[in-house]
Amino acid sequence: MNDKNTKEVAVFGLGYVGCVTAACLASLGHRIVGVDVSQAKVDSIQNGEAPFYEPGLSEIVAAQRAAGRLEATTDHAKALERSAIALLCVGTPSERNGNLNLEHIRRVSEQIGEHLKERTRPLTVAVRSTVFPGTAEEVVWPALGRTPMARLVSNPEFLREGAAVADFMEPSLLVVGGDDRAAMEEVAGLYAGLPAEPCFVSLRTAEMIKYACNAFHALKVAFANEIGALAEELGVPPLEVMETLCRDRKLNISTAYLRPGFAFGGSCLPKDLRALCFRAGRAGIKLPLLESVLPANQRQIERAAERVLELGPRRLGIFGLAFKENTDDLRESPVVALIETLVGKGREVRVYDPHIRIQAIYGSNRNYVLSAIPHIEKLMVNTLDDLLAGADHLVITQRPDPASRAAILASGLPRLDLAHALG
Repeated sequence: MNDKNTKEVAVFGLGYVGCVTAACLASLGHRIVGVDVSQAKVDSIQNGEAPFYEPGLSEIVAAQRAAGRLEATTDHAKALERSAIALLCVGTPSERNGNLNLEHIRRVSEQIGEHLKERTRPLTVAVRSTVFPGTAEEVVWPALGRTPMARLVSNPEFLREGAAVADFMEPSLLVVGGDDRAAMEEVAGLYAGLPAEPCFVSLRTAEMIKYACNAFHALKVAFANEIGALAEELGVPPLEVMETLCRDRKLNISTAYLRPGFAFGGSCLPKDLRALCFRAGRAGIKLPLLESVLPANQRQIERAAERVLELGPRRLGIFGLAFKENTDDLRESPVVALIETLVGKGREVRVYDPHIRIQAIYGSNRNYVLSAIPHIEKLMVNTLDDLLAGADHLVITQRPDPASRAAILASGLPRLDLAHALG
């Protein structure tokens, strides 16, 4: 690494995250001082040994100690003397009630805050520990003393025990959050040369991303296990099911359906989930994850209704009636359930969907909407212009086509975008 790009870095906490981070950054050419209250961990690193087993770590620690790029101490003040960046990698264990214990991160931040009182050049402080959104601003920043000598960044780690070195050197995600672009780029620069493009986001977004990733990973494991349990009970090879499922890279292993928005509906997803859970129950198999999906979807509809009702007794123009765009299928549309609630609460509602004419639909499609809202035809308008002219506030429930989008934006009407469709 070019001397100009070499950074002096203090890494606070020499557990799995901190020790791997310290050793791997040293291997990239930076000069690293690890800090920990454990003399045993410090002695291990000073002796060129990893303080715990992690594949590939011992070799890196030994090589970087020999090269003089890695050292460790219990003295935080000594570690900060030359450092331009401090990485907080201390533990945030669970309390009995499930909340995070922030004692370690608060203590380390206070120690750094004391050092900053005498410091003459800014220190970039990056939080790599897993912390809930708002922790950097509400815990770390006050503990640092809210001083201009500190520049605060979030840089969450995505390291798996047993594969942490490989995950560091070939990152699947590199996230840097903050509001000081220079500090963010300084932290991102630590990873220059690694095969990852940094994602620059807000401070709280960076903190939230780590939780979203871990929750998604846990969700995937639980989903695969529940499908596997049911498959085995039905005499179906579970690995064959999941391996085939994973071959679909358009819908299954992709970004499809991973955009926050309104609830799902239609003739397939609700029906098939009910059937799956019913058959599992009849076979004596409990599927708590899959059984929770329809209630979670219903709660999303209720959240949407609560948000719309908060707008007050205004004339509401709802764009979209079908369960999604580019269809006239009303079966189990969450919009129908939303309108039913709003009308029941006395709101004045008008509805427009570019693909729906109530008089033209028939069969189960017609029966579904009329059983929920018998007077739906009186609520419908024929054109988008009619909707815009008769509304004080718009509610967007599906993605509009480009022309409709332009007209909605040009109307200047306040809008609640439940589908996150307008950007």
